[in-house]
Amino acid sequence: MKGKIINIDKDILGGTPVFSGTRVPVKNLFDYLEAGKSIDEFVEDFDTIKKKQILELLQISNKLLINSTKILNENFA
Repeated sequence: MKGKIINIDKDILGGTPVFSGTRVPVKNLFDYLEAGKSIDEFVEDFDTIKKKQILELLQISNKLLINSTKILNENFA
């Protein structure tokens, strides 16, 4: 998928990060996963979100977490 996955705009839900082209907060996905629900369940409940968007978001989140951990370890370990 090419394009923007997340949109942050003060005029959409007060700047809450949402999936691009929707008003669905990204936090909703993480709430679902934390509650033990599957990505497929999320897609069923929020049919404007594509599974491919979710997988790309999770990949980006993973990279950010890994890089943040490296930075923290280098500076505070």
